[in-house]
Amino acid sequence: MSSLRADPSSSRVHPAPLLVDHFDRLPDPLLLLIFNRIADVKALGRCGVVSRRFRQLVPQVDAVLVRVDCVISDDESASPAALSDKARNPFASFFQAFLGNIVKPLQALGLFSGAKRAQLGPSSSSSSSLAVGSERDGEMDQGGVTHHSPTQVLKNFNEIRFLRIELPSGELGIDGGILLKWRADFGSTLDNCVILGASSVVQSGPVKNLVGSENGTDAGCANDDNGSIPESFYTNGGLKLRVVWTISSLIAASARHYLLQPIIAEHKTLDSLVLTDADGQGVLCMNREQLEELRVKPLSASSASKRTLVPALNMRLWYAPHLELPDGVVLKGATLVAIRPSEQSGLKDMADGSWISTAFEEPYGTAARMLVKRRTYCLEMNSF
Repeated sequence: MSSLRADPSSSRVHPAPLLVDHFDRLPDPLLLLIFNRIADVKALGRCGVVSRRFRQLVPQVDAVLVRVDCVISDDESASPAALSDKARNPFASFFQAFLGNIVKPLQALGLFSGAKRAQLGPSSSSSSSLAVGSERDGEMDQGGVTHHSPTQVLKNFNEIRFLRIELPSGELGIDGGILLKWRADFGSTLDNCVILGASSVVQSGPVKNLVGSENGTDAGCANDDNGSIPESFYTNGGLKLRVVWTISSLIAASARHYLLQPIIAEHKTLDSLVLTDADGQGVLCMNREQLEELRVKPLSASSASKRTLVPALNMRLWYAPHLELPDGVVLKGATLVAIRPSEQSGLKDMADGSWISTAFEEPYGTAARMLVKRRTYCLEMNSF
């Protein structure tokens, strides 16, 4: 009898191919480089739940962006419509804006409540808070979003060097057509502030043969500078409007500075801190030396208004009734104000316009460089 033999090759068991996670092949420094490019704190939070390795690496990120989704008010008398009106129209009531409405939207940075979820109901106590929204574990507030303060969001990041916080909008509500931008640098107090405003902005068309706009002449400016302040500067409410611009911008900047103290104290690795807004209205900047100065020197603050006290100031003002930029943008009633504390500002310091001309992005950087070539007006302001 012949015996049947099974073919060994047909009975061989082939193991299933192993799945390879290609992220495991990437070294930690490369992953950290990717996470630093992501920067957005919400996206980093999502990365942290992908794997145990990601969860360990995300807190080591050194560049973080926090976008504040909303300003939550627990004031019983504040309806959403009323809050919107206050936030967007402070010029309608200047003196109220001077002491209250400009500062209030930022007070949340001093009212961070850790992991406590924001209460939106009418039973809450009177306060305001900034909130970063997220969906988490099915646990949600109104609108399906759980709110956390920036301090709470940042608490697990222990190596932040570059921090950027973006508010949902500027604090200073302005009428349609008005341009208002400011940039302020702070240490333990105000180092400098530059404000650019215009009563209206008109888009015409690219200006051809604009000779001298960048080489020291007044091309693009209406030539009415006869040694005195042009009449258009102080008629039809123009002077009052520029006083509002200056004081309101300084209050907004000092409020941001005061309310950033908890973050600065907690994150000692910071090299740069920027607090801006989605409208591009105001930018507060602090470098490493300024951050360290704030930690070392006592802060002069107004506890009642929740802001850093503004010291006595020297100001330089430039004005052009009509300023035409090379890209065709026309600024009417263009005003540039450069501000330094009186104890720091000297003629030589003010004459060095590098910190003024680089304060704004284009096309407004060009506007600043054109304005500083015009006649300079000197002003002083007491501490407030």
